[in-house]
Amino acid sequence: MQLAHLGHVEASILTKQQSKLLIVEDEALFARAVVRRLQKFGYECAHVESLQDARGIVKQFTPDVVLLDMRLPDGNGLDLLPEFVAKGAVVIVMTAHGEISDAVNAMKQGAVDYLKKPIDLEELLLSIQKAENAAMQSKSLDYSRQRNAHASEGVELLGESPAMQNVKMQIKRIAQLVSNDSVPPTVLIGGETGTGKDVAARSLHLSCANSDKPFVHVDCASLPAELMESELFGHEKGAFTGAVGSRPGLIEAAEDGTLFLDEIGELPLALQAKLLNVLERRVVRRIGSTKERAVPARFIAATNRDLHEMSQNGRFRQDLYYRLNMMSIFMPPLRDRGQDIMLLAKSFAAQTARRYGLSSPHFTREAISTIQTYTWPGNVRELKHQVSRAMLLCHNGELTDIDLALPNTRPAEPIPVLPADSQQSALDAAEKSILLQVLIETKYNVSEAARKLGITRMTMRYRMDKHQIKV
Repeated sequence: MQLAHLGHVEASILTKQQSKLLIVEDEALFARAVVRRLQKFGYECAHVESLQDARGIVKQFTPDVVLLDMRLPDGNGLDLLPEFVAKGAVVIVMTAHGEISDAVNAMKQGAVDYLKKPIDLEELLLSIQKAENAAMQSKSLDYSRQRNAHASEGVELLGESPAMQNVKMQIKRIAQLVSNDSVPPTVLIGGETGTGKDVAARSLHLSCANSDKPFVHVDCASLPAELMESELFGHEKGAFTGAVGSRPGLIEAAEDGTLFLDEIGELPLALQAKLLNVLERRVVRRIGSTKERAVPARFIAATNRDLHEMSQNGRFRQDLYYRLNMMSIFMPPLRDRGQDIMLLAKSFAAQTARRYGLSSPHFTREAISTIQTYTWPGNVRELKHQVSRAMLLCHNGELTDIDLALPNTRPAEPIPVLPADSQQSALDAAEKSILLQVLIETKYNVSEAARKLGITRMTMRYRMDKHQIKV
C-alpha cells in the first residue's frame, strides 16, 4: 500500500471506506511504524507533525479516531482537543512521563484514553479498539472488520492438560446455553494473576453466536477513580465540568457483544450498586440523563481475589457477587498444567522469533529441565515474559537455561549462583552487546537499528543512553 503525500502529511487511503485515524505526532519514525501497523487492519490513516498541519488536514480528512501527542513543535496538542471532540472524533492522548496529570485532565475534557511513552503497538491497538467502541454509539460506522481482527488476534487457549481440557469444555457449554432471544448468563472467571483469564474471556466471546459483535475489555484496576463512572456509564453534555459533549460509556459500547470486566474486585462499592442494576435490568443510564438505554450484552467478570470472602467482610456487595457468579470458570495455575508448560514456552518463543526476525527457536535439554522444574509464581504471563526476553538474548535461536536466568530451578546440579546485582549486570551486558552489534551492522544509523530490533527510535535512544552508547 502506498503513502500519498500532502505537504508534511503522510496518508494511506483504502478503496473501501473504513475507520479514519489521524496521528498528530512529531516523532516521524514512530508515526510511520503506527501507520504500517494499522494498515494491516484496514485503517485509513493520516499523519501530521504540528498543530498547524492538523488544523489544515481536517478540512479534507475527517478522522474518527485521533492519536494526539501533547508536545508538538508549535504548541500543546491539547489545544486541538476541543476541536476534535466537537467534530465527533474520539481522542487518545499520548504523553511522556511527568505529564500524567495533564493527560487525566485531557480525559475530563473528552479524551477517551491516554498512553505513556514509549508506547507499545499492541497496547495502542487495544486502546484504539476501546476508542472505536466508544465512537460506534455516536456514529453509524461499520467497524466489524477491525473488531473481529482485534478480538481474535493472539487468542488461543493452548494446552492439553486435564485442567485446560476442563476449561475448554466449560467454555463450550456456556457458549451453547444462549438462544437468540434469551439473556446470556453472567460468567465469573477466577484464578491467580497471569493465568490467562482475559484469554479465556475472549475465547468465550469468540465461541458464541455473536462473535462478530464488539468485545469490550474494561480493566477496573487501571481506570482512574474520578473517571470510572463516566467511562463505564457514559455522560450527557454538561453533566459535569468538562463534559463538552455526550458520550456513551463502555457498557453501551458492548452493544450485542461482550463486556469483560477485568479485576472486578477493584470496583468501588458505589459503582457496584449501579452495575448490579445494569445486570438485573439490562439497562444503563448515562450521567446527567433521565433516559435508560437497553444493554443486550454478555457480561464476563474476572478476578484474582476471593470475592466470597470480600463479600463477607463488606468489601464487595454480596448481591453483586451472587449475580456475577451464575456461571464460573477457574483458570488453573501454570504449575498444575504439566506438559502444557513446554507447549506454551515453544509457542511464545516462536512468536518472538517471528516478530523480531530471529532464527527459529531451539530449547536445549537444560533449558527444558529449567522450565519444567520452575514453579512459575507469575504463571503464563511470567513464562511469556521470560521466554520472550531469553529469545532476544540467545544466540542463533538456541535458548539455554542461562538465557532464561530463572532462580533455584536446578537443585540437583550444584552450580554457582550469581547475586542479584551480578545477574542484572550480566543481562545489561548482553543487552548492550546486542545494541552495539546492530548499530555496527547499520553503520550507526539509529533509526535503521531501531527498525531491525522492532522498537521505536525513542526506545532505542533510551537504551543507548542507559548503556552510555555514544554515536
